[in-house]
Amino acid sequence: MLIPAPPARPLRIALAGFVHESNSFAPSPADMAAFEQGGGYLPLCRGEQITDRARNVNLPIAGAIAYGERQGWDMVPLVWAGAVPSAPVTADCYRDLMEEILRGLRQAGPLDGVFLDLHGAMVADGVPDGEGALLARIRQTVGPDMPIVAALDLHGNISARMMDSADLMVGFRTYPHVDMAQTGHRAAQHLDRLMGGAPNAKAFRQLDFLIPIAWQATDAQPAAALYDMVAACDDQGCASLLMGFPAADFVDCRPSVIAYADTQAQADAMADRLAQALREAEPAFRGDCFAPADGVAEAMRRTADQPVILVDTQDNPGAGGNSDTTGMLRALVAADAQNAAIGLITDPAAAAAAHAAGVGATVELSLGGRSGIPGDAPFQGRFTVNALSDGTCHATGPYYGGAHLALGPSACLRIGGVRIAVASEKAQMADRQMFRFLGIVPEDQAILVVKSSNHFRADFAPIAAAILTCAAPGPMPVSPASLPFRHLAPGLRLEPGGAPFTPPAQG
Repeated sequence: MLIPAPPARPLRIALAGFVHESNSFAPSPADMAAFEQGGGYLPLCRGEQITDRARNVNLPIAGAIAYGERQGWDMVPLVWAGAVPSAPVTADCYRDLMEEILRGLRQAGPLDGVFLDLHGAMVADGVPDGEGALLARIRQTVGPDMPIVAALDLHGNISARMMDSADLMVGFRTYPHVDMAQTGHRAAQHLDRLMGGAPNAKAFRQLDFLIPIAWQATDAQPAAALYDMVAACDDQGCASLLMGFPAADFVDCRPSVIAYADTQAQADAMADRLAQALREAEPAFRGDCFAPADGVAEAMRRTADQPVILVDTQDNPGAGGNSDTTGMLRALVAADAQNAAIGLITDPAAAAAAHAAGVGATVELSLGGRSGIPGDAPFQGRFTVNALSDGTCHATGPYYGGAHLALGPSACLRIGGVRIAVASEKAQMADRQMFRFLGIVPEDQAILVVKSSNHFRADFAPIAAAILTCAAPGPMPVSPASLPFRHLAPGLRLEPGGAPFTPPAQG
C-alpha cells in the first residue's frame, strides 16, 4: 500500500509597505503623524490590521493579499505606512519605519519571499534614494537568495541600487492610478513565479529629460500609446515605464524603463524598445495652461449642461502641496463666478471657526494661504457656513476605490456664488464624494476647481464639459524647469526640449 506524501507546506510570504512621494521643494515634511493619519491612503497599519483594512481598496498591498489568499499563501503582514506626498520624510520617521520593517523580517521566521508596496520616489532627510537604501537593508537582512518583489508607483525615480537589491519591480500603468490593486496582483504573480525558480534577467534604462506631471495622463497621448507598448510586453516577460516624479532633487530623478525576462537578450530588447519610444515622444509631453483669471474667464464663457473643470495643478497635494493656496479662489471671487465650487482647501482653523459658528452663520475668516508660497496669501472675507461634517468621507470613485477618508472637521463655506470645501486634513481632490460629503453636488456646478493634476480625471472626466489646467501659485510648478534644483544629473533636460541642468557649483 502506498502512503500519500504529506501536503506541501504553504509558501510563507512577508508583506510590508512604506509609501511616500517626496517633493524636495514642498513646504511640509512627512513625520510619523503624517503616516499615522494616512492622508487618503490607509492609516498606519500593523499585522492583521493590514489584511483587514486593505481588503477591496485600490492599493498594491490589497492586490497582493487577494492573490495570496487565492494561492493559499501563509502571509505574514508586518507594517504598512503611507503618507500623502509632501516634503521629504523626516530622518527619525524614516529610520523608525525602516527599522520596524527590518525587525519584522528578522522575527518572521522562515520565509519563501518578500512582497513590498513602495512608491519609488521617496526622499528622506539625509537619504536621497529612500527606496534604494531601504531595499539594500532588506536584502542584507533576508540574504542574497530570498525573492524580493516590489510594486511601484508610475512616478517612481528608479536607481541602480533599487534594481540591484530587488529581484523584480512592477510599476503602475495608469495615471490616474486606477490600477494600483491590479499592479499588486501582477507583482505577487511574479513573486510566485520567482519562488518557483523561474529565470530572471534584468534590464534598466534611464532617460535624460524630465516630464511635467500635468502632461503624463495615460488616457491621452503620448502616454496612452507608450503604455500600450508596455502591456504588449507581458507575453515576453515583465516591463514597466516609470515617468518619474520631477520634484525630487537627487541624481536619479528622471524617467526610466525596467524589464525582466527569461534571458538577458529578451530583457534588453524590451527595455531598448520602450526607452527609444519614450525618447521619440519627448516633444509631445507639452501642454497649455491658463493663468487663474484667464482660466476662470474661459470657464465662464463656456455654457454647457456639465461643469467646466479648472485644474489647480500647482497646489496638488498629490505632488507635495498643502492644498491651501488661494489663487484660484481669488480669481473666482474677482470674476463674480456663479454656481462654482473649489476644494479641498485645507485649513483646520477655518473649519473649527465654522463649526463653532454653526450652519447658517456668517463668519469673518482669513482662509488658507499659510504655506509660505511666493505669490500666495490668505484670503480675507465674510463667508456663510452652508454645511458641516466630521470629515468622514467614503471615496467610491475609481482612484480611491472605496477608501474611507478621515478629513477631520470640515465645512462648506460660501462667498458670493462660490462654495469652498474646507477640510482639516489634506487629501487630493480625486473623488466626487469629496464635494458631496459637504452638500456640494459636483454634477450641478457650472465650474469646479480641483486641487489635483490628473487623478481627478478618473471620477470627474465623465461629468466634465471641458478640463482646463491652470497655474496658480503652488509648490509643484507646471514646468519643473522653474524649480531650484541642486543635485540632478548634469545634462538632464529640465523639461521636454528644455535646457540641460548645470549644477550650481559649475554655473
